[in-house]
Amino acid sequence: MIRLLAFFLLLAIPSAFAQPMGGGMHGRMMGQLPESIPSATNPLTPAKIDLGRMLFYEPRLSKGRDVSCNSCHSLDNYGVDGKPVSSGFKGQLGGRNSPTVYNAAGHLAQFWDGRATDVEEQAKGPVLNPVEMAMASDAEVVATVRAIPGYRTAFQKAFPASPEPITFDNMALAIGAFERKLVTPSRWDRFLNGDSAAITQDEMAGHHEFMHTGCASCHNGAYVGGRMFQKLGVEKPWPVSTDVGRLAVTKNETDRMVFKVPSLRNVEKTGPYFHTGAVGTLPEAVRLMGQHQLGVTLEDRQIKQIIAWLKTLTGEIPRDYIRRPALP
Repeated sequence: MIRLLAFFLLLAIPSAFAQPMGGGMHGRMMGQLPESIPSATNPLTPAKIDLGRMLFYEPRLSKGRDVSCNSCHSLDNYGVDGKPVSSGFKGQLGGRNSPTVYNAAGHLAQFWDGRATDVEEQAKGPVLNPVEMAMASDAEVVATVRAIPGYRTAFQKAFPASPEPITFDNMALAIGAFERKLVTPSRWDRFLNGDSAAITQDEMAGHHEFMHTGCASCHNGAYVGGRMFQKLGVEKPWPVSTDVGRLAVTKNETDRMVFKVPSLRNVEKTGPYFHTGAVGTLPEAVRLMGQHQLGVTLEDRQIKQIIAWLKTLTGEIPRDYIRRPALP
């Protein structure tokens, strides 16, 4: 059914080089990235973003004073650390691969199992996780921040209406505000905006292969994923099932081995792959997806073509925006 749906979608797509794609099926299935990802409950302000940037790089939010958000989500490395799983307090290893924070604010939920609804809620998790940053409580986090005079001023500027600006919730709101502008437009976005010279015919052929094979059934939208949950092993059981995925969150047996579909934005740069980080190369990841999700054995030619298009999703890191700030 998935492959049949993708086939009919492909038939509906006009020739990519005959007209700009922003208003056609390509534009609807694979939309352009926004300049930022706003939140109705967390308005973006320069002061809040500046504070969030400092907190993202702040190792004093960890018990050992040596782990920050950037430790596992390195902003100058496409938001990842390049490891199968990250190390945290006293070198402890996490249980899942650390996904990129770039463009993540646009996803339907956060973490592989979707247990956080947005980046603001997500920002609270690692700080208190005993394996990651290992702070004992939100009160300890607040006391740590309040003891740093420079943060008192920064929080007051970011939250001028708050009677007590330095709170655990406000810490998360500031980090979330900063992350909501971590977007990486790519050549694909220029193409969707009408620049037909932004990608090659070979790359466009890779996009057609991506669609025809059925990949877009899950990897669609502006983030080319990140907008739905899906069982890992739809057509062929995944070989390792010790991590039960969303089942641990919902307690619903139908969510066994269900995970958030990852975004393919910057996928060329964000390996190793899957929630285990056990797959080191992009060709192998594409091959496994064909087998386990679509029930097809992709030829080397098909994999090469698909990857040619995936590389057009490699975006521009906002170097000025992520520049490491001086910490109080």
